[in-house]
Amino acid sequence: MDDRLAFQVTSLGSAYEGLRLPAAVLLDNIRSLYNVGSFFRTADAVGLDTLYLCGITAYPPNSGISKTALGAEDSVAWQYHANAAEILAGLRARGYEIAAIETSLHSVDMFEWKPVFPVCIVFGHEVDGIRPELLAMADTHVRIPMMGRKHSLNVATAAGVVLYELLRKYRGLR
Repeated sequence: MDDRLAFQVTSLGSAYEGLRLPAAVLLDNIRSLYNVGSFFRTADAVGLDTLYLCGITAYPPNSGISKTALGAEDSVAWQYHANAAEILAGLRARGYEIAAIETSLHSVDMFEWKPVFPVCIVFGHEVDGIRPELLAMADTHVRIPMMGRKHSLNVATAAGVVLYELLRKYRGLR
């Protein structure tokens, strides 16, 4: 490796060393093993506190998850719980803002959202979205701006967009 490149990689990484994002993600009824694996990869990349896997969402060990997680399932704190509402109630009691990533009449634009840390980001079923009872528990509904003809993203792609915006906002507070 070129010494200049090694220096750049080291110096870029050191700016984030030890940084943990005071956030959790709750996945409720995510069908695709590959999407779950992608969540693990992104959770590792942003230094997420915990990934909660709920309902029909698969959990490790699972070869389908491992295929896209590439080992992140071993470095990210995660828990499986059948009941997502119980997890959200517990997080709220611990002072977490609950933010549902969903387009609704009450949604705020992701770029206008001012998260309160710690925060739990909720993602739902790839087709049906977040269940109404979980939407009702959310303090905030957040929508990702959509400029094209399609008005949705793949759930794992949406997670990358939202979590990196959340990381940017958190760094701005430090």
